[in-house]
Amino acid sequence: MRIILLGPPGSGKGTQAQRLIERYGIVQLSTGEMLRAAVAAGTPVGLRAKEIMASGGLVPDDVVVGIIADRIEQPDAKKGFILDGFPRTVPQAEALDELLKHRHLKLDGVIELRVNESALLDRVETRVAQMRERGEEVRVDDTPEVLTKRLASYRSQTEPLIHYYSERRKLSTVDGMMTIEEVTRAIHRLLLALGAIEPKTHAKAAQAKTSAKPAAKAAPARRAGEKAPKKAKKPAKAAKKASKTAKKAPKGTKKAAKKTAKRTVKKTAKKTAKKGPKKAPKKVTKKRAKR
Repeated sequence: MRIILLGPPGSGKGTQAQRLIERYGIVQLSTGEMLRAAVAAGTPVGLRAKEIMASGGLVPDDVVVGIIADRIEQPDAKKGFILDGFPRTVPQAEALDELLKHRHLKLDGVIELRVNESALLDRVETRVAQMRERGEEVRVDDTPEVLTKRLASYRSQTEPLIHYYSERRKLSTVDGMMTIEEVTRAIHRLLLALGAIEPKTHAKAAQAKTSAKPAAKAAPARRAGEKAPKKAKKPAKAAKKASKTAKKAPKGTKKAAKKTAKRTVKKTAKKTAKKGPKKAPKKVTKKRAKR
């Protein structure tokens, strides 16, 4: 599973991303964390990013894409990943498409958590007021003023991105104003529809196939039992030989031979009726009718 979660600050991206990580065993790729990890590891891309950040400049898209390229090659990203904080612009989205194409990977989808911005502001104002009443410290970046600026930045950067993925039929939208559980269920349904995860019915079908295997093995035993009628044919052959012997005997002894043959046939028929299947006597009867 390889997806992008889009949504403004306060839309619940972090909560839903964590739930996806725990449920499907995928990793969350945050550009900020990846940059810091690359710098700490001293990779070629990380060293370049370190120089740029030290001079106060913004890390260019090609450097960020290089860091993502290194990260998705790591073993824990093989099952899939959620991109967080990237892409933010259309050029970054285009660069990401090229990267995935070069790695022969597919982006399963882009899920947008759409929210009512005025409702978000009301939530923040209520939360800040309650924290101040309790005497708790309010984070500098968790105020209505900061949120308003972040929402404006999100709109200017993300609206073109939404259009970009919508044109490529990659965008799906979930109502982020629902409860956390409802949003989680909606995302799960979308992932099923996109083919990003395997439905449970596949697992049930696999279990059904496994349980059906013992029944298939029992078939040869039934076939083995069907060989019994073949053995029943032996008495019929003995009767046929007796009748042939009677025909070949001299004229003087033909009558006696015929009587002997008839007795043999009768005895054989009785034995077959007792021991063998019902089909065997029928075959003997037909042969007698021919004679």
